[in-house]
Amino acid sequence: MTKTWLDAFTPECSTWYHNKIASTSTQLVHPDIEKIMPTEEGAQAKLEIQQWTGYEATPLHRLGTVAKELKVANIYLKDESPRFGLGSFKALGGAYAVFKVLSHLIKERTGIEKINSADLRNGTYEAICKNITVVTATDGNHGKSVAWGAREFGCQCKIYIHREVSKGREQAIAKFGCEMVRISGNYDDSVRQADMDSHKNNWHVVSDTSYPGYMDVPKYVMQGYTILASEISEQIDGVIPTHVFLPGGVGGIAAAVSAELWRIWGKNRPKVVVVEPRAADCLYQSALSEKPMMSHGNLETVMACLSAGEVSLLAWDILSRSANTFMILNDETIAPSMRRLAELGIVSGESGAATLAGLAAICQNPIARMSLGIDHDSRILLLSTEGATDPEIYKKLVGVEASEIVTNLPI
Repeated sequence: MTKTWLDAFTPECSTWYHNKIASTSTQLVHPDIEKIMPTEEGAQAKLEIQQWTGYEATPLHRLGTVAKELKVANIYLKDESPRFGLGSFKALGGAYAVFKVLSHLIKERTGIEKINSADLRNGTYEAICKNITVVTATDGNHGKSVAWGAREFGCQCKIYIHREVSKGREQAIAKFGCEMVRISGNYDDSVRQADMDSHKNNWHVVSDTSYPGYMDVPKYVMQGYTILASEISEQIDGVIPTHVFLPGGVGGIAAAVSAELWRIWGKNRPKVVVVEPRAADCLYQSALSEKPMMSHGNLETVMACLSAGEVSLLAWDILSRSANTFMILNDETIAPSMRRLAELGIVSGESGAATLAGLAAICQNPIARMSLGIDHDSRILLLSTEGATDPEIYKKLVGVEASEIVTNLPI
């Protein structure tokens, strides 16, 4: 029998759990989610980001051949690899949060209410911004966004990375002129170190994860992400997906997109499936316990940008209501999914391909497929969060340079 990419998807490659506390509300806006992410603030983020130089909606691809292979009606894939030339969706959140932090600090010092990014870029507030330092911890993509935002808006920047961050990702961040700080611990240790050092030095943390005493800035990050869902609704030609597969990590992107899709489609919103590495399953464990929990794994996973041991508290407050299913994946499912997308002309990195891997794992398991209600009529939406953010790792897993792949699908 001829081998295919789907041979990697055995019943043992994934585990899923249906969220028992997911909301069944038919309201267009869930009041608890609205408190965390007000609709008006999301609209402000969208308006601001759309004015940035280089903004354009990222592609939404229709994967007809893969849909046939997985025996579903349609698969749509939102491809974040071209976003602002940074290679991932993170460009929307981190840079926007830097803008918001600087705006608030300028307002405190000048009394000026309305600050726009054009004023920051042209140096109107250079005397203030050059003495402000923003800091974050990262697996790669968020740090690149914060560093880019700091360079764009004229402030200082320090990026904390942990022992597992590749040299390629470190170099990709450093090229934006920030100071790099590598620690010996894991991602969660780097978050704590960045927070501690910031308190000592009067720096300003711009993190994509929330924790006790630190809630405001991660809201800005998630508001920046919501534009992605707005783009999808405008690109999908009136189709409403039945299921959407979103990546896990600390939960920020899954929370932001699921919340925005709820606002857009209300009671007709798709079922939300959150995908995590088996070794970094903090959201899955939180669903089992119905409260924020730490990962049971060692965080060592090929899905580097999903390697998080602790959930973002704000993200969990949303996902505990908006997510229907949480699933965990073995690493062995990722390379075949990356290669399948590459065959279609789509460059999707190790974390970006997790959603296709999650869908394939469900579709190849009859029990899981039935449990999630996926059939021949299902319309699936996938989010590919990144391109080849580490070209060397991409080539190792896919077998070709990302630059050799040419997208030939209709957009």
